[in-house]
Amino acid sequence: MSSREVPSPGHPIPLKRLLLDLLDPDLRGHALFELCKKREMFPDLALLLWHSFGTISELLLEIITIYRALSPPSLTPAASNRVCNVLALFQCVASHPETRTPFLNAQLPCFVYPFLRIVDKTKPFEYLRLTSLGVIGALVEVEDTEVIKFLLQSEAIPPCLQAMEIGSELSKTVATSIVEKVLLDDAGLCYLCATAERFFATGHALAVVSVSLIEQPSLRLLKHIICCYLRLCDNPRARVALRICLPSMLRDGTFDDFLRGEPSTQQSLKQLLATLAAGSPVLDPAGTSMGA
Repeated sequence: MSSREVPSPGHPIPLKRLLLDLLDPDLRGHALFELCKKREMFPDLALLLWHSFGTISELLLEIITIYRALSPPSLTPAASNRVCNVLALFQCVASHPETRTPFLNAQLPCFVYPFLRIVDKTKPFEYLRLTSLGVIGALVEVEDTEVIKFLLQSEAIPPCLQAMEIGSELSKTVATSIVEKVLLDDAGLCYLCATAERFFATGHALAVVSVSLIEQPSLRLLKHIICCYLRLCDNPRARVALRICLPSMLRDGTFDDFLRGEPSTQQSLKQLLATLAAGSPVLDPAGTSMGA
C-alpha cells in the first residue's frame, strides 16, 4: 500500500501532489477525480501532464486496461467513471495549442477509437462513448488541416459515423459536429466524397440522425445536420446524389414548426433545398471518382 493517504475532504491538494499521485496505483483514482473536477482552474495542466515523467504512460495504461471490459461487455459504472476521467485529461491535452501536435504525433487519439466502436447503449458505455468523442472534438475545435488529415489517415471517421447512429442525443450531436468540421476542410470533403462507399456511409449516418429528430427534436443537432448536407453540396457528384437521397423530412416541412423563431437555420435549410433544386451541375473533369 502507498505510504501516502488520500487527504480528508476540505483540504485542497496541490497540483504537483496530484500529478505525483497519478503515478501511484493506490492514489491514482482519487487524483484523476480531483484533476478532472478542477482542471479548469489549471490553465497549464495540459503542459504539466505532457511533460511530467511517466504521466501520459500511466494514463494510457488506464485506457488499455479497460479494453478487456468492452467485449464481452462488462464495464462497471465505477470503471467507466475512472476511464472517463482519464479521457477528460486526454481532452485537456488535445485542446492545448502546445500539446495538440505532440499528442497527434504520438498517435494517442487512436487509443480512444475502440470506445467509439462499442454498440452497447447502457450508461457506462454511453459515458465512455461521449467522453471519447470529446477527445476528438477537442482536436477539431480549431481549423487545422493537419488534424483533419490525421483523423482521415487513422480511420477516425467510421467510428464517429457509428456513434452518430447509436449514441445518445448528446453523443449524436458531438459526433455530427466532428463530421461537420471534417467536411468543412477541403481535404475532408474530398476524402468523404472520393468513393461511393464513403459518401453513402456518411449520408446514411446523417439520414439516421435526421429520422431520430422526429421523435427527439434537437435544434443544435439539426443545425449540424443541415450544415453537413450544405457542405456536401459543394462536391458536384455528391450534390447529384443528394437530389435523390436527401431525407424526406428535410424536404416536406416536418421541422417547420420546430424551426420557427430560428431564422438562420431556416435560411440554411432553404439554401440547401434551393441548391439541390438548381440545374444539373457541370462536373469537374478532375473531380472525385464517387459513383464512377
